[in-house]
Amino acid sequence: MAYCAKCGTLMEGEYCSNCGTPAGVAPAERPFLQPASTQPGATRPGAEPGVRGLGVNGASALCYLFGFVTGIVFLLLAPYNRERLVRFHAFQSIFLSVAVAVLDAGISIVSQMLLAVSVSLGALMGLLHAVVNLGSFALVVYMMWKSYQGEMVVLPVIGELAERQVGGKGPDSPAGTMGRAA
Repeated sequence: MAYCAKCGTLMEGEYCSNCGTPAGVAPAERPFLQPASTQPGATRPGAEPGVRGLGVNGASALCYLFGFVTGIVFLLLAPYNRERLVRFHAFQSIFLSVAVAVLDAGISIVSQMLLAVSVSLGALMGLLHAVVNLGSFALVVYMMWKSYQGEMVVLPVIGELAERQVGGKGPDSPAGTMGRAA
């Protein structure tokens, strides 16, 4: 019986069933099979031993799924709450959902006031309300897509607030800029 040179698991075939290392290959000579994050039993860099999960990009994308709810979940959920990028996206998601809710409430109030004055003005504000809701949905989908691809999009005011919460002092400080998407 052979044991895997990388992880020490008992090998029954040509490849280790735990880590995918070919039989008879030393760890330094191991050919590229697949990224470490997709290998069975692999952990993310910097994660606790034995932790399996979404990875940083997947967790960052899921922060935007249900707005502030998933943002708070990923701020509380270990090991993701130790990742700076996940925390940034969680805070940005929370701030974005609060901003959209405030904007939505403001448009609704103005719409009701204008509806009392004129039905056509109320209908026009209702149309504006629908456009804002569609735009915020498109923005959330875009943020999920970009964060899943590993690109960091910093929204104008909200992103700067999120950077400060994560530990930076804003976009002008070297500690605050975490890698912006072009």
